[in-house]
Amino acid sequence: MLFKSVLASVVLTALGGCAAVTPGAVPANGTNVPASIAISVGPCFGFCPVYDAKIVADGIVSFTGTRHTTVLGTRERRAAPDTYHKLEADLASFRPAAGATTEVPCGAEISDMPTYTITWTSLDGQKAVATHRGGCREGAGHDLDTVLRGLPERLGIQTWMKQTTRPGVSRG
Repeated sequence: MLFKSVLASVVLTALGGCAAVTPGAVPANGTNVPASIAISVGPCFGFCPVYDAKIVADGIVSFTGTRHTTVLGTRERRAAPDTYHKLEADLASFRPAAGATTEVPCGAEISDMPTYTITWTSLDGQKAVATHRGGCREGAGHDLDTVLRGLPERLGIQTWMKQTTRPGVSRG
């Protein structure tokens, strides 16, 4: 009887190590897996919208309008299920190593454009940060501008971030 109990205990312990893994699941330790992507859009010389947008792997999008946006303050919404993963793939070539900060090069830039800070945060809290000044005419910066131009529509924040000029609010 004791032998059967020990045998049953060993078998159950062994089976516990064979837990099923769901395709696309995040590893338990979260090592270098982006749990969120945050994009801060800074001021330009004019009345450019200034805001922060963030998407987490589960599709929750948060938006905080700071200046020259239709919505001032914070809003949340749920994006389509694959939005995070598609954005992650489109930004992958601009992502520095975990713990690093880098500037995306710009071959020839237009002055007075907004600045961008993209922060990838992994489940274990490690951050990778890329900075960028918009308005690149060529190179990696131009490619990043293309991705960033489509960001509001992809995240469903286009009506919140729409440029709005308010009396008494200075530009830049």
